[in-house]
Amino acid sequence: MSLLSCNSQSATIFLVLCLATTRSQAFSTGRPLSLQPQNARHSIPGRAPVDVFYVDEESSEEQQLITASPIGEALESFQLNKELILDPDQVYQQQQQQPVLVDTETEELIRQQQELSSALSEHDIPPLPTMTDLRKFALPCFGLLLSGPLLSLVDTMFVGLASTTSVELAALGPATTLFDCLTWFLSFLNVATTNLYSSALAKGSTEEAEGVVRTGSRVGLTIGLGIMTILITFCKPILAGYMGPKAAATPGILAGASTYLTIRALSMPSFLLLGVLQSALLGAKDSVTPLKAIGYSTIVNIVGDWFLVNQLGMGLKGAAIATTAAQWAATIALIIPARKKLMESGKLGLLNLKRKSAISVKQFLSFSAPVILLLAGKLGVFGFLTQAAARVPGTTTPLASHQIILSLFLFLCPFVEVINQTAQTFLPPFYAPVKDHVAKMKQSDATYKQKDDQVVGKWNAASDKVCNTFLKSCFVIAATVATAGAVVPMSLGHTLTGDVAVQQALPALAKFLWWATFLMGPMSATEGILLARNKAWFLAIMYMVSTAVFPTALFTFGTGSIAGVWTCFCLFQAYRATLQTIRVTGVTPKKILNKTAQVLSAPFVRRHHGLAV
Repeated sequence: MSLLSCNSQSATIFLVLCLATTRSQAFSTGRPLSLQPQNARHSIPGRAPVDVFYVDEESSEEQQLITASPIGEALESFQLNKELILDPDQVYQQQQQQPVLVDTETEELIRQQQELSSALSEHDIPPLPTMTDLRKFALPCFGLLLSGPLLSLVDTMFVGLASTTSVELAALGPATTLFDCLTWFLSFLNVATTNLYSSALAKGSTEEAEGVVRTGSRVGLTIGLGIMTILITFCKPILAGYMGPKAAATPGILAGASTYLTIRALSMPSFLLLGVLQSALLGAKDSVTPLKAIGYSTIVNIVGDWFLVNQLGMGLKGAAIATTAAQWAATIALIIPARKKLMESGKLGLLNLKRKSAISVKQFLSFSAPVILLLAGKLGVFGFLTQAAARVPGTTTPLASHQIILSLFLFLCPFVEVINQTAQTFLPPFYAPVKDHVAKMKQSDATYKQKDDQVVGKWNAASDKVCNTFLKSCFVIAATVATAGAVVPMSLGHTLTGDVAVQQALPALAKFLWWATFLMGPMSATEGILLARNKAWFLAIMYMVSTAVFPTALFTFGTGSIAGVWTCFCLFQAYRATLQTIRVTGVTPKKILNKTAQVLSAPFVRRHHGLAV
């Protein structure tokens, strides 16, 4: 037996030597190695550096052939027997002494693959929206923009037809105007929600998108409850200061207006929550679902006004109850589909305050801050405009004609401002990924320059095409709306007022209505583009500066006539449109002059060099 065992061991050693010789020849002849280091050693702090080896296809086949051969089986048997005879305590001590080996190269490869998968790629550029896509979104969105003024208009119509005196109608005017201005100012919640939600979807972050909805809804409800409490508690002092001492002293006006406003205040929380949910759905490019909720609201409002005002004779109180019920009906009708479409869990989580949101209140309000200043500037301009018109000397004819033109202008604005909302919805998918990519590149590479990044250039080229579509469309839409609107004071003044003097004054103001409405086109389009680019602070600063300068120019040059007042307003519109267009396109007057000079001088340059003109 000992002789056989010795011969067996000798044979095994001989086989090992043969195999080693074969492998050495394979190395010298350039055959593939079974094991070769993929890269140099990389060390990770706290971890042992380890070489990572891979088996290529040819060497893998070679290894399989060796293992399948009798020599390979003998070699494996020898190694296995050698391992089995080791002392267990010795193995344990060796394992304790050896450092933990980590496949560092594999981890590095995985990390690089993750970075490549999340990196910006030209293949991920969203498809450019067609005019059909924009039209399908814009038409329902236009209905949403008209929903707020429509509620007040229905109240005015039913109260005016049912009341026997003008007291209730006079009281309804300042109450509805104050409520509409307040809700319009609070639309900064809607702007922030649309932009943040659309940007989160563009980055593919479902958690962040749901966080926008959850945080926006909580902020809207909180602000709504606060304003509701203030209006109910201090309704009369607020209205008295808003309508002025003369109107407040008129019997029945302050009491009727405060009754209406107190009841309408109960709808403020639902109104703001509805606005946030609508804006999130618009950010998801769904404008049909919110429109259905507005349809329910309109039906409830009309039926409620007819029953409470006409049938029960409740007057202002009945109109306010009907409108408040309509507002709550729209919110309830929208919550159910919104939860399913916006939240994976199907729950908004408004009452679960312990659950943290991916978007904090601070982040949400930080985006809203410049939008608040922007809206404050807009409200200030219209306030100064009316004050300047009131200072025009003469009878009540100038102020009455101004009020008609201003009402027509405000009615036409939603037809053009729908471009603003559409731009805020369709552009963030082109801007948000680029913004994140540039931020990451600058953080990892201090020498990174965005203008040298070809992929970013292709993304910007795609977004520029979409911007050009909005800019071209806005001029066509604005010109059409302005022309249709100008026909009313030109030829249909008798349908707006029975005062002959006012009818005669309206045609002269039609051109100002046309220009003011037409300039709303580029203003709305560029404003939506800048908001989508997160340039809200530029808009806020521009509005605050112009709002500070506008009253001085208005009260200095525009108080002589209504034509002077509206001339100043049109110049103000042109100033805003010009600055915003320059910021969006980068086309400055200097560049225009240089380009014009090049075009005009081209024939002379070619003639000087002896070339054909």
